[in-house]
Amino acid sequence: MHKRSIASTVATLSTACFIFAGAAEAAEIKVLASAAIKEAYGDFAPQFEKSSEHKITTTWAGTVDIVKKLQAGEVFDVVIGAAPIVEGQVKAGKLTAKVNIARSGVGVAVSPGTPKPDLSSTEAVKRALLSAKSIGYSSGPSGTYLAGLFQRLGIADAIKTKLKQTPSGVAVGSLVASGEAELGFQQVSELLNFPGITYVGPLPADIQEITQFSASIHVSAPQAEAGRAFVRFITSPPAATAIKHSGMEPG
Repeated sequence: MHKRSIASTVATLSTACFIFAGAAEAAEIKVLASAAIKEAYGDFAPQFEKSSEHKITTTWAGTVDIVKKLQAGEVFDVVIGAAPIVEGQVKAGKLTAKVNIARSGVGVAVSPGTPKPDLSSTEAVKRALLSAKSIGYSSGPSGTYLAGLFQRLGIADAIKTKLKQTPSGVAVGSLVASGEAELGFQQVSELLNFPGITYVGPLPADIQEITQFSASIHVSAPQAEAGRAFVRFITSPPAATAIKHSGMEPG
């Protein structure tokens, strides 16, 4: 075996030992997670299950519903969501310290066959919004940001009758795919590989908003140690590769 291959194998085994140290017994890890991470999660979660022999049971929820579930006293081992939401629940005494895992910008999508709008500048995006017949956006972090952006661009009143905001946990891509929204705005990771739509690209840098996503362990987590092993895995190289492929950036 080549020296480089030996070194790579040793490094991989060392990482695995670090990740799974103290988590020898198989457990069921209950996770409450934002759909923004779903694309990458579908890749790295099975890797973790295979390597650790733990089983992951996941509840997907929008930002609003994540908060409602925690405030109602529901207990999960791991919670993954937008950093401000996680921080808020840490302060509320529901979660322990957060670990940042990924970042995502806001992207734009259209139905297949629909001309792609120009996203090269703020003015171009403004023209696209004014000319669109319908506009879909979320009730999560990207939706909150866009509502403010429309105000700053001075077009909130002009486009208010075109706006279609999805309920918590409902993908904007579903509106675009069905034709209910000509333009759709949401986290890049939620639009990039959504079936039945065409991803156009991210918002231009001067009006882009990056959302940080974090993971945390519930203060009453039944499987806290196994949950911590999973969070460590999410920050490992294999998970980072999946995160990048989903349109997000690790960390």
